[in-house]
Amino acid sequence: MKNINAKIIIKGLLSALVAGALAAALSVCAFAADDVQGNDKASVDLSKTADGYIRVTYKAETSAMLKVIVITPKKTQYTYNLGTSKDGEIFPLTEGDGKYSVGVYTNTGGNKYATTFKTDFDVKLRDAYAPFVVPSQYVNYSDKSKTVVKASEIVKDKKAELEKVAAVYDYVIKFQYDKEKAETVQSGYLPDVDKIISASPQKGICFDYAAVMTAMLRSQKIPCQLVVGYAGEVYHAWINVYTKETGWIEGFIQFDGKTWKRMDPTFDSTGAGSDSVQKFIGDGTNYTAKYYY
Repeated sequence: MKNINAKIIIKGLLSALVAGALAAALSVCAFAADDVQGNDKASVDLSKTADGYIRVTYKAETSAMLKVIVITPKKTQYTYNLGTSKDGEIFPLTEGDGKYSVGVYTNTGGNKYATTFKTDFDVKLRDAYAPFVVPSQYVNYSDKSKTVVKASEIVKDKKAELEKVAAVYDYVIKFQYDKEKAETVQSGYLPDVDKIISASPQKGICFDYAAVMTAMLRSQKIPCQLVVGYAGEVYHAWINVYTKETGWIEGFIQFDGKTWKRMDPTFDSTGAGSDSVQKFIGDGTNYTAKYYY
């Protein structure tokens, strides 16, 4: 992992999906369309805020770069690219209840952007886990996705949520780490989870590992956070999972009778179980979360 070009990974992780790529997710995230704000260029559908997400649509014709900025109650700024699909794109509300703001911005040249539309809104989630059991721009799947079908196969004989988590984890850590992709990934990249699991051999970068596992667990209604931050000095992606038996598992996954190992499938896969890697991924001090998706 230390050979990864961190700047490239940052661009890949923080850039958004191209126009129309979230159409599949819309089949899972239904909207009532009874609370839509906007103008002649952009709209924000707030009808599903209680379920932890909004839909932003750019309605006008444009070739300019578009941005969406979501400001959370804790004043964390999430910046995404926005496409021009008439279906719009889905963005999560990951910091719980409180006042959010969302803005749509149009590039006017260079690094300058003009405000196209902006609104503030209050969020009261139906439960704290709602944003983490549905698709979003970073975790894109539908109820018919190959990834969802595969997840159902993997957990079909598992009863407890912890057993399901372990089964999905064991599946994902068999993926090969794609060093070439890590060095060449382009700005705008987001994982195609179905493409990743259909490849032979199955391989990917940290973002791919985390997205596949997150999609699989969410499809089983197990709340799962895709976390972006730092593993040591390297920009990285990992996951947190909630089960009724344990609450949020933020640091560990493999239980040896006393402790769980860090729930980060990338390092566990590339480390091939080495003691040094297991010690690193089992030590929460090596991880600093920046964004939750």
